[in-house]
Amino acid sequence: MRIAIYPGGFDPVTNGHLDLVSRMTHLFDRVVVAVVKGRDKGSLFEWSERIELVRQAVAGLPTVEVDGFDGLMVEYAQRKGAVAVVRGIRAVSDFEAEFDMAMMNHKMAPNIESVYLMARQEHLLISATRIREVSRLGYDVSDFVPAHVWAALRQKYGQE
Repeated sequence: MRIAIYPGGFDPVTNGHLDLVSRMTHLFDRVVVAVVKGRDKGSLFEWSERIELVRQAVAGLPTVEVDGFDGLMVEYAQRKGAVAVVRGIRAVSDFEAEFDMAMMNHKMAPNIESVYLMARQEHLLISATRIREVSRLGYDVSDFVPAHVWAALRQKYGQE
């Protein structure tokens, strides 16, 4: 069984993330969306909230599992029996950061491949950081996130 890990903060999960997950299901037998606990920057949603928002978002994809992890992603991927770690690329700046990570991951776990999927054109401008920023200021981001995430953002910012 070919298992892929799709790690990230998912703060919040966006339609761009979901497009990548959907595309991964055609490449791998099982996809684990792995929500990282520790973050360098403060999260809007708590870890458990992010996991639940992602679970709701992928509920219709039977070969997708949502899990949380803390610590080294490659160790988590090895525990899950993954053959690949999948990441999305939107721009050259994403590639530069991902390249550095891929080299370190390969050093720590040479048996796990790094796989990159290019964001589709309609998702190029979507980033969780930008979604948080503009939704905090009252902009309607419902075109960029699932409906339940948009509701959670409005609630978080007291905009209901």
